[in-house]
Amino acid sequence: MSSDFTHFNDEGRARMVNVGEKDVTHRTARAQARVFVNADTFALIKSGGMKKGDVLTVAQVAGVMGAKKTKDIIPMCHPILMNGIDLSLTLNEEDLSVDIISKVSCDGRTGVEMEALTAASVAALTVYDMCKAVQKDIIISDICLLDKSGGVHGDFHRE
Repeated sequence: MSSDFTHFNDEGRARMVNVGEKDVTHRTARAQARVFVNADTFALIKSGGMKKGDVLTVAQVAGVMGAKKTKDIIPMCHPILMNGIDLSLTLNEEDLSVDIISKVSCDGRTGVEMEALTAASVAALTVYDMCKAVQKDIIISDICLLDKSGGVHGDFHRE
């Protein structure tokens, strides 16, 4: 196995990376997801007319819950004491989409990229769940890390 992949042991098997020797630093990460719907679904989301309730509020809470559960669903993630989790869900009328940005921060020995990505993904899946009764061909896309700061690997900013 390549030494670039830190999640493999000497036998090439999966392992959780030992972060015990790393310094505690302030770390942040932002991620995004986009949920594309049709005009009728968009109007229902915007008006609050979806039968399951307020799509954006439920998705925002789900995203926070998702970030908190990342260690339980991504096998090699460390449990992290997060300082904050924030999600912004914006209705994009031009693209008929719900644009989701998550931001997670901590003071720790490992980053919060996976928590930010999980938050955005779970929020997007929740938008789908809230709307699936009226539209089945919803598209979730553009899930990606936007930026991160802190840690030995330095900062990252998506171009």
